Amino acid sequence: MARIKIDFPDTEIGNVTVPIRIADINYGNHVGNDAFVAIIHEARMQWLRSYDYTEMNFAGTSLIMSDLAIEFKQESFYGDIVNITLFAGEISRVSFELFYQLLTLRGDKQILLAKAKTGMVCFDYNNKKTVSIPEKALQLLKK
Repeated sequence: MARIKIDFPDTEIGNVTVPIRIADINYGNHVGNDAFVAIIHEARMQWLRSYDYTEMNFAGTSLIMSDLAIEFKQESFYGDIVNITLFAGEISRVSFELFYQLLTLRGDKQILLAKAKTGMVCFDYNNKKTVSIPEKALQLLKK
């Protein structure tokens, strides 16, 4: 069976932290896969917010997610503080890739919890069409 393999690009664009809440824990007593998606979304929102942007105003345009891949590596538990490093990947006229490395520290060991990638498209919700990535947004992605 083919497995997803995510390799990080060189362009690190940000770092945020997200604590694991009790609501993130499933019946297996670890973070559920749906909660990992929410954590990735939170990381992206924190990164955007650090530049006074949102998904509805990314340097004058909006964003919509076109795809998502997660490579789970280790369980995460209540009380973990997840350190997420964001990387920019391939950039086209209307879209770009964001990569996420999710780590936590347990004792003196750094644990890789997951790797993820989202495809983000610049989108005009009023006209329901893709638009070019604004120049200011490109500058953030090409740090």
